[in-house]
Amino acid sequence: MTASSLRVAISGAGVAGPALAHWLLRCGHRPTLIEQAPAFRTGGYIIDFWGTGYRIAQRMGIEQAVRAAGYQVQRLESVDDEGRVQASMHTDVFERLTDGLFTSLPRGDLAATIYATVADSCETLFGDSITAIDPRHDRVDITLGNGGARSFDLVVGADGLHSNVRRLVFGPDTDFEHYLGCRVAACVVDGYRPRDELVYVTHNVPGRQAARFTLRGDRSLFLFVFRSQDTTDPGGLGARKALLRRKFADAGWECPRMLDALDDAEDLYLDVVSQVRMANWSRGCVALIGDAAACISLLGGEGTGLAMTEAYTLAGELQRAGGDYRQAFPAYEARLRSLIARKQRAAQGFIGFFAARTALGVWLRNLGIRAMNKPWLTGLIAGSVRDDFDLPDYGM
Repeated sequence: MTASSLRVAISGAGVAGPALAHWLLRCGHRPTLIEQAPAFRTGGYIIDFWGTGYRIAQRMGIEQAVRAAGYQVQRLESVDDEGRVQASMHTDVFERLTDGLFTSLPRGDLAATIYATVADSCETLFGDSITAIDPRHDRVDITLGNGGARSFDLVVGADGLHSNVRRLVFGPDTDFEHYLGCRVAACVVDGYRPRDELVYVTHNVPGRQAARFTLRGDRSLFLFVFRSQDTTDPGGLGARKALLRRKFADAGWECPRMLDALDDAEDLYLDVVSQVRMANWSRGCVALIGDAAACISLLGGEGTGLAMTEAYTLAGELQRAGGDYRQAFPAYEARLRSLIARKQRAAQGFIGFFAARTALGVWLRNLGIRAMNKPWLTGLIAGSVRDDFDLPDYGM
């Protein structure tokens, strides 16, 4: 095995997987992306993109494409049952804290921008998944769901919160997933009114939040967050819509209108808000990155950028170790452990922002939003926005 000839199977073609493929290709390796979905998917819920992930996008040469796909959100507004603004925050606070390296864009559009850098040079198997992993002395054999077997030097799980690779190599999800007490749903609908350009509008009642954001092409993104002890997936699209109707029918504001708009939605994302905490992110010649290794939670605000950071660091440490994963994998973990731990602790504090338990909690949330317009208070949130991380230069 040499640094110029590593064959690497990457499970997952979201953000982390293509980002890792990008850097591996730069180093002369041969990645293969394996993605369960039948085709690459764009769109999805809006993410805020900043920090080390943004700096890595700059190093990848995709900053302009990312900003073109993004939205420069102007304000966050919190409204009452009648739609009256109770609290508003200008987003220039984030501009100041990130030195202008900040944008918001659909997660799938970021993934597509990254994938475009490798699409013509990286083998991609859509509509397939890894069903078995068999490490050998000089290789690792995998079995694919569509039949057949392949051999690689390394396998990397970049397949999200419910990672298939993690389950096959490390054990069941219950050993590593820590539910934070909330569930989240998101969908995109056409032709919804009203439209508030570049304003993220939220409505909170105890234990629940409904929000909308105007997208290009006469589309709107809906986001629903609610506290729940039940983590069971209700099933198909109809059952998911029914669950949201039960949870938000009496939530006021535009919720009845938003729920009616769900009738025409052909896709509805629904998942738990959880973190992944593991003692080790690698075992033998198999490693994990992104949410598969260390999900900070969907509501944490920076998971995508951290996934890109992990992909960059893993590839860089392989480069530095001359392709020896026995050196590279522990070095990758050691470099990122403290950063991820800090982000996970900070993310737990965001639950109250999205789904305050009580009416007093909602009032305090709105008070906090208004306070963030005061420049001298921005230091209170600096620790959860700024990344105290020295991004290495691996010469890739």
